[in-house]
Amino acid sequence: MKLFYAPGACSLSPHIVALEAGIDLDLCKVDLKTHTLENGDDFHRVNPKGYVPALQLEGGELLTEGAAIMQFLAEQKPDANLAPPVGTLDHYRMLEWLNFLSAEVHKCFLPLFWNGSEEEKKKAQEKILRRMDYVEEQLQSDFLLGDALSVADTYLYVIIRWLKALHFDMSRWPRLQDFQQRMETRPAVQQALREEKSQAA
Repeated sequence: MKLFYAPGACSLSPHIVALEAGIDLDLCKVDLKTHTLENGDDFHRVNPKGYVPALQLEGGELLTEGAAIMQFLAEQKPDANLAPPVGTLDHYRMLEWLNFLSAEVHKCFLPLFWNGSEEEKKKAQEKILRRMDYVEEQLQSDFLLGDALSVADTYLYVIIRWLKALHFDMSRWPRLQDFQQRMETRPAVQQALREEKSQAA
């Protein structure tokens, strides 16, 4: 399988999930400003949506949207325990977090990343603060679902990296800081960061 990614983007989440699950992926870097691949090809020919992540499956089919890709990867290796079993309440809690992070947090960053107006940026920052205050309050254990890592945690980790890159005051969220440190001790996280850094160089 081939993962189309951009360094620092939300595609880092499925990259980490694949490594946690022991799934080998070919990495294909995308320039999100020009929507081109490293060989100059138009990324829209791969994914008409024009953004990452996108996962090309062995049969040639394309799967898009990070939350769907992460769940797909987790279900390829159920013994890795990255997603609670379907039908359990924890499974739906995981979906709850994935939807919240995608719809209510991730989208707030768009004006900050893509040259929104000052008013748009101010409103986005206010929303992000409220949303992350909620996450801070809910994060009562090592991970979002308790003591075990799930795919939702890899998404949260990427968002925390964005907060730091955009110079949010992280002292506001001590639990999120501890969470980030826990995530960065994981070999899969370290490997994903190394691989994306080496490819970005």
